[in-house]
Amino acid sequence: MPVDADRARQGAGSSKDIWADRLHSIARYDLPASIVVFLVALPLSLGIALASGAPIAAGLIAAAVGGIVVGLLGGSPVQISGPAAGLTVIVAESIHQFGWKTTCFITAAAGVLQILFGASRIARAALAIAPVVVHAMLAGIGITIALQQVHVLLGGSSRSSAISNIKELPEQLMNLRGDDFLIGLIVIAIMLAWRFAPSRARMIPGPLVAILIATLASLALPANPARVVIDGSLFSAIGLPQLPDGQWGPLVLTVITVALIASVESLLSAVAVDKMHSGPRTNFDRELVGQGVGNVVSGLLGGVPVTGVIVRSATNVQAGGRSRASAVLHGVWILIFAIALVSVVQQIPKAALAGLLIVVGIQLVKLAHIRLARRTGDLAVYAITACGVVFLNLLEGVLIGLALAFALLLWRVVRVSVTTVQAVDSGNWRVYVDGTSTFLALPKLTEKLAQIPPGVDVVVELTVDFLDHAVYEAIEDWARQHTVTSGTVEFVELGTARRAHVMTGPPRRGRLRSLIEEVLEPWRNRPNDGISSGVAKYHDTHAHVVRPHLDEHRQDPDSLFVTCADSRIVPNVITNSGPGDLFTVRNVGNLVPDNGSDSSMEAALAFAVDKLAVRNVVVCGHSGCGAMQALLAGDSAGPSLDSWLDNALPSVERYLIGHPVGAAAAAAGYDELNQLGMVNVAVQVETLRRHPVVRRAIDERGLAVHGLFFDIATARVLEIHPDGIAEPIDNRSAAENSV
Repeated sequence: MPVDADRARQGAGSSKDIWADRLHSIARYDLPASIVVFLVALPLSLGIALASGAPIAAGLIAAAVGGIVVGLLGGSPVQISGPAAGLTVIVAESIHQFGWKTTCFITAAAGVLQILFGASRIARAALAIAPVVVHAMLAGIGITIALQQVHVLLGGSSRSSAISNIKELPEQLMNLRGDDFLIGLIVIAIMLAWRFAPSRARMIPGPLVAILIATLASLALPANPARVVIDGSLFSAIGLPQLPDGQWGPLVLTVITVALIASVESLLSAVAVDKMHSGPRTNFDRELVGQGVGNVVSGLLGGVPVTGVIVRSATNVQAGGRSRASAVLHGVWILIFAIALVSVVQQIPKAALAGLLIVVGIQLVKLAHIRLARRTGDLAVYAITACGVVFLNLLEGVLIGLALAFALLLWRVVRVSVTTVQAVDSGNWRVYVDGTSTFLALPKLTEKLAQIPPGVDVVVELTVDFLDHAVYEAIEDWARQHTVTSGTVEFVELGTARRAHVMTGPPRRGRLRSLIEEVLEPWRNRPNDGISSGVAKYHDTHAHVVRPHLDEHRQDPDSLFVTCADSRIVPNVITNSGPGDLFTVRNVGNLVPDNGSDSSMEAALAFAVDKLAVRNVVVCGHSGCGAMQALLAGDSAGPSLDSWLDNALPSVERYLIGHPVGAAAAAAGYDELNQLGMVNVAVQVETLRRHPVVRRAIDERGLAVHGLFFDIATARVLEIHPDGIAEPIDNRSAAENSV
């Protein structure tokens, strides 16, 4: 019992410590961040409500709900939710078509749909939308907002469509109200210049400073500019939504549109915010549920739709916010302000909010996104989507953009390159088919094949990852007809799709990994393969690629590569080298006899160093070496092997007296067998450096001698130095860094 009591006291103490740490973190980080976010969110929430054509109080209700409700329930600990510019256009269209009360019903219904999205765990599917479409959608929304608010800035009111806003702009300029225009210009000037202000001044959000100065200026002007109007208190603005009178089809479409756009914008914002901090990652399904509950509450209370907002979320992270407390507290500050200081809001000129919204709208058109679209070949999709959002409506513009993005993706994925080349020397023809070969490639393929004259020898190189029945039959029919004219057709298959598999079932895309495995997989894993079948497969797949890299008249290897005869070491694979790079000598134990008794090794050294003038000599050992095992055990391996392994006795002696390479290998966790293997490489390198042929080449032309060790367990290569071991250094990276 005393033990249990002690444990209970310890548990209570640790729980108190946890809560104390949390409260300290909230007070130190989240509380100051919430104030900064509140100051940013307040003017933006008012402006977005104004741009949507909703009651001004609806923006404050949505901001409070987004902070408190979504902040508590959402899946992102630092994301800030509230009214967003991305939904301004669709909300304005909904109010125009259905009225404000029914728009509140649409907001609540969209929230229910978002909850279903989150409960169905399909949140990540929303991230499959092409980023260029989202960027263009935001740009279109920004242009639409700017076109609307220019009229308010000039002292008028926004029109119902972008075309009307453009057409009637000259008339509005003729009827310009100077006081409204001046106030709007003050806001725009401050917003644009604020990033050049001193860093201490920038601690105060630019939108707040702009609205505050513009409001004070409006009070000093002799004229009385139009100001924000709030009928009654915040509580009087709260009201239940209204069911529609008919028009259920368009209403359901609007609900789906609001739900999808709010969901996508929230999820993309959460992804962006996750990149800005090192805390817990977003639970996307929970985030959708939280956003849905927020929209249900906002709709029922008479607020505009809410969504995750990247500007406020980024401000929260930059201001030091670490938990949900900053989001919740910012919502509390907005609620207190809306209740206690509503009279202050009514002093704000509409032109000031219009100036703020014009800047916000223009900032949605990001040059970085346009450059990215141009760089990735998606500029047409970006431009058409943005124009569709501006001149049609949000839903139609996005659907057009998605259709174009999908069509472009389809064209890129299924595109195939077909080229024909005639060899100058032999007159033979080569046909290169590269890409995804579907029936869509038939016009181009048949046109190119028709260019080949009858009776010539043809090599058809298929570097394809997909081959359907239509293309297969077209190629086979052409090949049969060509051979009838006394021509020959040789197929070389370099891609992951094989002709032999086409008629065995439905076509399927080949995996790149299978192509690599086909080259490297041992015969023991392919029961029907052996020397003959392997050579045949080489002729079908790789001979055509190897041929251009072979010089018929001479060899010019870079390195003499001395390695063990162990079948698991593949020198060209572990050095990523090609034909002609390595002059390879193999023996049991990768040994270089010191007394010159091995005529084979002596001949190889003389030929490689003196005749071929290799630039490097490499000794490569490996883990689990049978020769080293026999030496370590001291057992006889038979007369021939014993005589040969005597050449490695100096390695054993050096290992036993404590070679530094052995000590380094032991420190790295290698066992005695592999310690001896590494010491043996170091000793053979020393032997080579003493050899007269090698010594002379080192002195005269800087021949380099290296030691390597292939660890079979990890398939990695280590460098063996005279006094230790190390991972190889990529000289390419070093050269790039020096440049």
